[in-house]
Amino acid sequence: MVLHHSSKPTLFLYNKLIQAYSSHPQHQHRCFSLYSQIRLHGFLPNQHTFNFLFSACTSLSSSSLGQMLHTHFIKSGFEPDLFAATALLDMYAKVGALELARKLFDEMPVRGVPRWNAMMAGLARFGDMDGALEFNAVLEMYVKCGKIDAAWRVFNEIGSLRNLCSWNSMVVGLAVHGECCKALELYDQMLGEGTSPDDVTFVGLLLACTQGGMVKKGRHIFKSKTTSFYIIPKLEHYGCMVDLLGRAGQLREAYEVIQSMSMKPDSVIWGALLGACSFHVSLFVLEPWNPGNYVILSNIYASAGQWDGVAKLRKVMKGSKITKSAGHSFIEEGAQLHKFIVKDRSHPKSNEIFALLDGVYEMVKLTRSAFECHLDLDLRN
Repeated sequence: MVLHHSSKPTLFLYNKLIQAYSSHPQHQHRCFSLYSQIRLHGFLPNQHTFNFLFSACTSLSSSSLGQMLHTHFIKSGFEPDLFAATALLDMYAKVGALELARKLFDEMPVRGVPRWNAMMAGLARFGDMDGALEFNAVLEMYVKCGKIDAAWRVFNEIGSLRNLCSWNSMVVGLAVHGECCKALELYDQMLGEGTSPDDVTFVGLLLACTQGGMVKKGRHIFKSKTTSFYIIPKLEHYGCMVDLLGRAGQLREAYEVIQSMSMKPDSVIWGALLGACSFHVSLFVLEPWNPGNYVILSNIYASAGQWDGVAKLRKVMKGSKITKSAGHSFIEEGAQLHKFIVKDRSHPKSNEIFALLDGVYEMVKLTRSAFECHLDLDLRN
Protein backbone atom coordinates (compact mmCIF):
# COMPACT_ATOMS: atom_id res chain seq x y z
CA MET A 1 0.00 0.00 0.00
CA VAL A 2 2.78 2.44 0.89
CA LEU A 3 4.54 1.79 -2.43
CA HIS A 4 1.30 2.34 -4.37
CA HIS A 5 1.00 5.83 -2.89
CA SER A 6 4.63 6.73 -3.65
CA SER A 7 5.35 8.01 -7.13
CA LYS A 8 9.11 7.52 -6.73
CA PRO A 9 9.88 4.81 -4.14
CA THR A 10 13.43 4.90 -2.85
CA LEU A 11 15.80 2.20 -1.63
CA PHE A 12 15.40 3.63 1.87
CA LEU A 13 11.63 3.04 1.67
CA TYR A 14 12.12 -0.52 0.39
CA ASN A 15 14.55 -1.26 3.20
CA LYS A 16 12.11 0.04 5.81
CA LEU A 17 9.35 -2.17 4.45
CA ILE A 18 11.64 -5.23 4.33
CA GLN A 19 12.71 -4.50 7.91
CA ALA A 20 9.09 -4.25 9.04
CA TYR A 21 8.04 -7.48 7.31
CA SER A 22 11.13 -9.37 8.55
CA SER A 23 10.05 -8.87 12.16
CA HIS A 24 6.60 -10.45 11.57
CA PRO A 25 6.76 -14.21 10.79
CA GLN A 26 3.43 -14.26 8.98
CA HIS A 27 4.62 -11.63 6.48
CA GLN A 28 8.28 -12.54 6.03
CA HIS A 29 7.73 -14.05 2.59
CA ARG A 30 6.91 -10.52 1.37
CA CYS A 31 10.50 -9.46 2.07
CA PHE A 32 11.66 -11.41 -0.96
CA SER A 33 8.93 -9.98 -3.21
CA LEU A 34 10.17 -6.53 -2.26
CA TYR A 35 13.76 -7.63 -2.95
CA SER A 36 12.70 -8.74 -6.44
CA GLN A 37 11.06 -5.34 -7.02
CA ILE A 38 14.25 -3.58 -5.94
CA ARG A 39 16.22 -5.46 -8.59
CA LEU A 40 13.52 -4.99 -11.27
CA HIS A 41 13.44 -1.23 -10.70
CA GLY A 42 17.22 -1.02 -11.06
CA PHE A 43 18.00 -0.14 -7.44
CA LEU A 44 21.26 -1.40 -5.99
CA PRO A 45 20.62 -3.06 -2.60
CA ASN A 46 22.91 -2.02 0.23
CA GLN A 47 24.17 -3.87 3.30
CA HIS A 48 21.04 -2.96 5.29
CA THR A 49 18.88 -4.65 2.65
CA PHE A 50 20.78 -7.92 3.01
CA ASN A 51 20.89 -7.81 6.81
CA PHE A 52 17.08 -7.73 6.96
CA LEU A 53 16.79 -10.46 4.31
CA PHE A 54 19.20 -12.76 6.17
CA SER A 55 17.01 -12.37 9.23
CA ALA A 56 13.91 -13.30 7.19
CA CYS A 57 15.66 -16.43 5.81
CA THR A 58 16.27 -17.60 9.36
CA SER A 59 12.57 -17.68 10.17
CA LEU A 60 11.70 -19.38 6.87
CA SER A 61 14.39 -22.07 7.53
CA SER A 62 15.51 -21.86 3.93
CA SER A 63 19.19 -22.73 3.51
CA SER A 64 19.11 -22.50 -0.30
CA LEU A 65 17.50 -19.06 -0.24
CA GLY A 66 20.08 -17.92 2.30
CA GLN A 67 22.97 -19.14 0.14
CA MET A 68 21.52 -17.38 -2.90
CA LEU A 69 21.30 -14.09 -0.98
CA HIS A 70 24.82 -14.61 0.35
CA THR A 71 26.00 -14.98 -3.26
CA HIS A 72 24.16 -11.79 -4.28
CA PHE A 73 25.72 -10.03 -1.28
CA ILE A 74 29.26 -10.96 -2.36
CA LYS A 75 28.61 -10.20 -6.05
CA SER A 76 27.35 -6.76 -5.02
CA GLY A 77 30.89 -6.07 -3.85
CA PHE A 78 30.16 -6.03 -0.12
CA GLU A 79 32.48 -7.31 2.58
CA PRO A 80 30.61 -8.68 5.62
CA ASP A 81 30.75 -6.10 8.40
CA LEU A 82 30.05 -7.06 12.01
CA PHE A 83 26.26 -6.90 11.60
CA ALA A 84 26.10 -8.69 8.24
CA ALA A 85 28.50 -11.41 9.38
CA THR A 86 26.49 -11.96 12.57
CA ALA A 87 23.20 -12.12 10.63
CA LEU A 88 24.72 -14.59 8.14
CA LEU A 89 26.18 -16.78 10.88
CA ASP A 90 22.92 -16.78 12.82
CA MET A 91 21.00 -17.68 9.65
CA TYR A 92 23.25 -20.61 8.69
CA ALA A 93 23.36 -21.93 12.26
CA LYS A 94 19.57 -21.79 12.67
CA VAL A 95 18.72 -23.44 9.33
CA GLY A 96 21.20 -26.27 9.97
CA ALA A 97 23.89 -25.30 7.45
CA LEU A 98 26.51 -25.93 10.13
CA GLU A 99 29.51 -26.38 7.82
CA LEU A 100 28.83 -22.99 6.22
CA ALA A 101 28.29 -21.46 9.66
CA ARG A 102 31.58 -22.88 10.96
CA LYS A 103 33.48 -21.70 7.87
CA LEU A 104 32.08 -18.19 8.33
CA PHE A 105 32.86 -18.27 12.06
CA ASP A 106 36.48 -19.35 11.48
CA GLU A 107 36.99 -16.54 8.93
CA MET A 108 35.73 -13.82 11.28
CA PRO A 109 38.59 -11.53 12.42
CA VAL A 110 36.57 -10.53 15.52
CA ARG A 111 34.25 -12.92 17.34
CA GLY A 112 32.19 -11.66 20.24
CA VAL A 113 29.65 -13.27 22.54
CA PRO A 114 26.73 -13.17 20.01
CA ARG A 115 28.79 -15.08 17.43
CA TRP A 116 29.90 -17.73 19.95
CA ASN A 117 26.33 -18.06 21.19
CA ALA A 118 24.94 -18.45 17.67
CA MET A 119 27.49 -21.12 16.74
CA MET A 120 27.10 -23.19 19.92
CA ALA A 121 23.30 -22.91 19.87
CA GLY A 122 23.19 -24.08 16.24
CA LEU A 123 25.40 -27.09 16.96
CA ALA A 124 23.33 -28.04 20.01
CA ARG A 125 19.99 -27.50 18.20
CA PHE A 126 20.88 -29.99 15.48
CA GLY A 127 22.25 -32.62 17.85
CA ASP A 128 25.97 -32.01 17.48
CA MET A 129 26.62 -31.88 21.21
CA ASP A 130 30.26 -32.90 20.74
CA GLY A 131 30.76 -29.92 18.45
CA ALA A 132 29.07 -27.59 20.93
CA LEU A 133 31.28 -28.86 23.75
CA GLU A 134 34.32 -28.49 21.51
CA PHE A 135 33.71 -24.71 21.42
CA ASN A 136 34.00 -24.61 25.21
CA ALA A 137 37.30 -26.53 24.80
CA VAL A 138 38.92 -24.20 22.20
CA LEU A 139 40.45 -22.03 24.92
CA GLU A 140 42.05 -24.99 26.68
CA MET A 141 43.44 -26.28 23.38
CA TYR A 142 45.21 -22.98 22.66
CA VAL A 143 46.60 -22.88 26.21
CA LYS A 144 47.97 -26.42 25.99
CA CYS A 145 49.60 -25.62 22.64
CA GLY A 146 51.29 -22.58 24.19
CA LYS A 147 49.37 -20.15 21.96
CA ILE A 148 48.68 -17.71 24.77
CA ASP A 149 47.83 -14.76 22.48
CA ALA A 150 45.18 -16.86 20.72
CA ALA A 151 43.89 -18.08 24.11
CA TRP A 152 43.62 -14.47 25.32
CA ARG A 153 41.63 -13.56 22.20
CA VAL A 154 39.16 -16.40 22.74
CA PHE A 155 38.94 -15.65 26.46
CA ASN A 156 38.01 -12.03 25.75
CA GLU A 157 35.61 -12.97 22.96
CA ILE A 158 33.51 -15.39 25.02
CA GLY A 159 32.91 -12.66 27.63
CA SER A 160 29.86 -13.56 29.71
CA LEU A 161 30.10 -17.20 28.57
CA ARG A 162 33.19 -17.68 30.76
CA ASN A 163 32.83 -20.36 33.39
CA LEU A 164 35.21 -21.54 36.09
CA CYS A 165 36.88 -23.88 33.60
CA SER A 166 37.64 -20.90 31.31
CA TRP A 167 39.18 -18.89 34.16
CA ASN A 168 41.23 -21.89 35.34
CA SER A 169 42.53 -22.63 31.84
CA MET A 170 43.83 -19.07 31.50
CA VAL A 171 45.29 -18.87 35.02
CA VAL A 172 47.12 -22.20 34.69
CA GLY A 173 48.21 -21.43 31.11
CA LEU A 174 49.67 -18.07 32.07
CA ALA A 175 51.46 -19.61 35.05
CA VAL A 176 52.97 -22.48 33.05
CA HIS A 177 54.19 -20.13 30.35
CA GLY A 178 55.85 -17.70 32.76
CA GLU A 179 53.22 -14.94 32.81
CA CYS A 180 53.14 -15.03 36.61
CA CYS A 181 51.91 -11.53 37.36
CA LYS A 182 49.20 -11.74 34.69
CA ALA A 183 47.97 -15.02 36.22
CA LEU A 184 47.62 -13.37 39.63
CA GLU A 185 45.96 -10.28 38.11
CA LEU A 186 43.48 -12.51 36.30
CA TYR A 187 42.67 -14.23 39.59
CA ASP A 188 41.83 -10.86 41.14
CA GLN A 189 39.61 -10.07 38.13
CA MET A 190 37.91 -13.44 38.49
CA LEU A 191 37.06 -12.76 42.13
CA GLY A 192 35.89 -9.26 41.21
CA GLU A 193 33.45 -10.71 38.67
CA GLY A 194 31.96 -13.04 41.27
CA THR A 195 33.51 -16.40 40.29
CA SER A 196 34.74 -18.50 43.22
CA PRO A 197 37.97 -20.52 42.80
CA ASP A 198 38.35 -24.26 43.18
CA ASP A 199 41.33 -26.53 43.84
CA VAL A 200 42.50 -26.28 40.20
CA THR A 201 42.60 -22.50 40.46
CA PHE A 202 44.96 -22.71 43.43
CA VAL A 203 47.28 -25.12 41.62
CA GLY A 204 47.63 -22.49 38.90
CA LEU A 205 48.20 -19.69 41.41
CA LEU A 206 50.87 -21.62 43.31
CA LEU A 207 52.56 -22.51 40.02
CA ALA A 208 52.62 -18.80 39.17
CA CYS A 209 54.22 -17.99 42.53
CA THR A 210 56.79 -20.77 42.02
CA GLN A 211 57.69 -19.56 38.53
CA GLY A 212 58.01 -15.98 39.78
CA GLY A 213 59.79 -16.81 43.05
CA MET A 214 57.01 -15.08 45.01
CA VAL A 215 57.31 -16.90 48.33
CA LYS A 216 55.36 -14.41 50.45
CA LYS A 217 52.49 -14.30 47.95
CA GLY A 218 52.53 -18.09 47.73
CA ARG A 219 52.24 -18.44 51.50
CA HIS A 220 49.27 -16.06 51.51
CA ILE A 221 47.50 -17.90 48.66
CA PHE A 222 48.09 -21.32 50.24
CA LYS A 223 46.62 -20.10 53.53
CA SER A 224 43.65 -18.30 51.93
CA LYS A 225 42.63 -21.51 50.17
CA THR A 226 41.50 -22.91 53.50
CA THR A 227 40.66 -19.80 55.54
CA SER A 228 38.73 -17.89 52.86
CA PHE A 229 37.36 -20.59 50.54
CA TYR A 230 37.33 -23.69 52.80
CA ILE A 231 39.14 -25.79 50.20
CA ILE A 232 41.05 -28.70 51.74
CA PRO A 233 44.65 -28.89 50.43
CA LYS A 234 45.39 -31.80 48.10
CA LEU A 235 48.68 -33.45 47.22
CA GLU A 236 49.04 -31.10 44.23
CA HIS A 237 48.85 -28.03 46.46
CA TYR A 238 51.40 -29.40 48.93
CA GLY A 239 53.68 -30.34 46.06
CA CYS A 240 53.52 -26.81 44.62
CA MET A 241 54.18 -25.29 48.05
CA VAL A 242 57.15 -27.56 48.74
CA ASP A 243 58.56 -26.77 45.30
CA LEU A 244 58.10 -23.02 45.86
CA LEU A 245 59.84 -23.09 49.24
CA GLY A 246 62.55 -25.51 48.11
CA ARG A 247 63.50 -23.37 45.12
CA ALA A 248 63.73 -20.36 47.41
CA GLY A 249 66.09 -22.20 49.74
CA GLN A 250 63.48 -22.40 52.54
CA LEU A 251 64.25 -26.08 53.10
CA ARG A 252 63.25 -26.32 56.75
CA GLU A 253 59.89 -24.69 56.06
CA ALA A 254 59.37 -26.98 53.05
CA TYR A 255 60.02 -30.00 55.26
CA GLU A 256 57.61 -28.64 57.90
CA VAL A 257 54.92 -28.34 55.21
CA ILE A 258 55.40 -32.03 54.41
CA GLN A 259 55.25 -32.91 58.12
CA SER A 260 51.97 -31.00 58.47
CA MET A 261 50.23 -32.88 55.64
CA SER A 262 47.03 -34.70 56.55
CA MET A 263 47.82 -37.44 54.02
CA LYS A 264 50.93 -39.52 53.36
CA PRO A 265 53.43 -37.70 51.11
CA ASP A 266 53.95 -39.39 47.75
CA SER A 267 57.00 -39.46 45.49
CA VAL A 268 56.06 -36.13 43.88
CA ILE A 269 56.20 -34.37 47.24
CA TRP A 270 59.52 -35.95 48.19
CA GLY A 271 60.81 -35.36 44.66
CA ALA A 272 60.10 -31.64 44.98
CA LEU A 273 62.11 -31.54 48.19
CA LEU A 274 64.83 -33.75 46.78
CA GLY A 275 65.31 -31.23 43.99
CA ALA A 276 66.50 -28.73 46.60
CA CYS A 277 68.17 -30.86 49.26
CA SER A 278 69.24 -34.43 50.08
CA PHE A 279 66.12 -35.62 51.95
CA HIS A 280 65.77 -38.61 49.64
CA VAL A 281 65.41 -41.71 51.81
CA SER A 282 61.61 -41.82 51.81
CA LEU A 283 61.52 -41.33 48.05
CA PHE A 284 63.45 -44.50 47.29
CA VAL A 285 61.28 -46.47 49.71
CA LEU A 286 58.19 -45.28 47.85
CA GLU A 287 59.38 -45.76 44.27
CA PRO A 288 62.71 -47.57 44.02
CA TRP A 289 61.90 -48.43 40.39
CA ASN A 290 61.45 -44.81 39.23
CA PRO A 291 64.53 -43.76 37.18
CA GLY A 292 63.60 -40.08 37.53
CA ASN A 293 64.33 -40.18 41.27
CA TYR A 294 67.84 -41.57 40.65
CA VAL A 295 68.52 -38.91 38.02
CA ILE A 296 67.49 -36.13 40.42
CA LEU A 297 69.68 -37.50 43.21
CA SER A 298 72.57 -38.04 40.79
CA ASN A 299 72.32 -34.39 39.74
CA ILE A 300 72.43 -33.33 43.40
CA TYR A 301 75.55 -35.40 44.03
CA ALA A 302 77.19 -34.08 40.85
CA SER A 303 76.39 -30.47 41.77
CA ALA A 304 78.04 -31.01 45.15
CA GLY A 305 81.08 -32.65 43.53
CA GLN A 306 80.33 -35.99 45.23
CA TRP A 307 81.29 -38.17 42.28
CA ASP A 308 81.45 -41.30 44.46
CA GLY A 309 77.72 -40.88 45.08
CA VAL A 310 77.07 -40.54 41.34
CA ALA A 311 79.06 -43.72 40.64
CA LYS A 312 77.21 -45.66 43.36
CA LEU A 313 73.84 -44.62 41.97
CA ARG A 314 74.80 -45.72 38.47
CA LYS A 315 75.91 -49.06 39.85
CA VAL A 316 72.61 -49.49 41.72
CA MET A 317 70.64 -48.60 38.58
CA LYS A 318 72.63 -51.05 36.49
CA GLY A 319 72.29 -53.82 39.06
CA SER A 320 68.54 -53.25 39.40
CA LYS A 321 68.16 -52.94 35.61
CA ILE A 322 66.70 -49.44 35.96
CA THR A 323 67.02 -47.46 32.75
CA LYS A 324 66.11 -43.90 31.94
CA SER A 325 63.92 -43.55 28.85
CA ALA A 326 65.56 -41.65 26.01
CA GLY A 327 64.75 -37.99 25.70
CA HIS A 328 62.46 -37.20 22.79
CA SER A 329 60.73 -34.28 21.13
CA PHE A 330 57.52 -33.76 19.20
CA ILE A 331 56.94 -31.78 16.02
CA GLU A 332 53.43 -30.95 14.84
CA GLU A 333 52.90 -31.01 11.08
CA GLY A 334 49.39 -30.49 9.80
CA ALA A 335 47.13 -32.36 12.22
CA GLN A 336 49.70 -35.03 13.13
CA LEU A 337 52.33 -35.23 15.87
CA HIS A 338 55.71 -36.81 15.03
CA LYS A 339 57.99 -38.18 17.77
CA PHE A 340 61.76 -38.03 17.38
CA ILE A 341 64.57 -39.57 19.45
CA VAL A 342 68.29 -38.84 19.07
CA LYS A 343 69.71 -40.77 16.06
CA ASP A 344 66.28 -42.32 15.53
CA ARG A 345 65.56 -43.68 12.05
CA SER A 346 62.21 -45.36 12.74
CA HIS A 347 60.21 -42.53 11.14
CA PRO A 348 58.86 -43.59 7.69
CA LYS A 349 60.36 -40.46 6.12
CA SER A 350 63.66 -40.55 8.01
CA ASN A 351 65.77 -40.65 4.82
CA GLU A 352 64.09 -37.50 3.48
CA ILE A 353 64.38 -35.76 6.86
CA PHE A 354 68.10 -36.50 7.25
CA ALA A 355 68.75 -35.49 3.64
CA LEU A 356 67.05 -32.15 4.29
CA LEU A 357 68.99 -31.63 7.52
CA ASP A 358 72.27 -32.44 5.74
CA GLY A 359 71.39 -29.82 3.13
CA VAL A 360 70.67 -27.23 5.81
CA TYR A 361 73.94 -28.09 7.56
CA GLU A 362 75.92 -27.64 4.31
CA MET A 363 74.25 -24.25 3.73
CA VAL A 364 75.21 -23.16 7.26
CA LYS A 365 78.79 -24.24 6.67
CA LEU A 366 78.97 -22.33 3.37
CA THR A 367 77.46 -19.22 4.93
CA ARG A 368 79.90 -19.36 7.85
CA SER A 369 82.88 -19.86 5.52
CA ALA A 370 81.82 -16.89 3.40
CA PHE A 371 81.42 -14.74 6.51
CA GLU A 372 84.85 -15.74 7.85
CA CYS A 373 86.41 -14.99 4.44
CA HIS A 374 84.89 -11.49 4.33
CA LEU A 375 85.94 -10.90 7.93
CA ASP A 376 89.51 -11.93 7.14
CA LEU A 377 89.66 -9.55 4.17
CA ASP A 378 88.25 -6.70 6.26
CA LEU A 379 90.88 -7.27 8.96
CA ARG A 380 93.70 -7.27 6.37
CA ASN A 381 92.47 -4.03 4.84
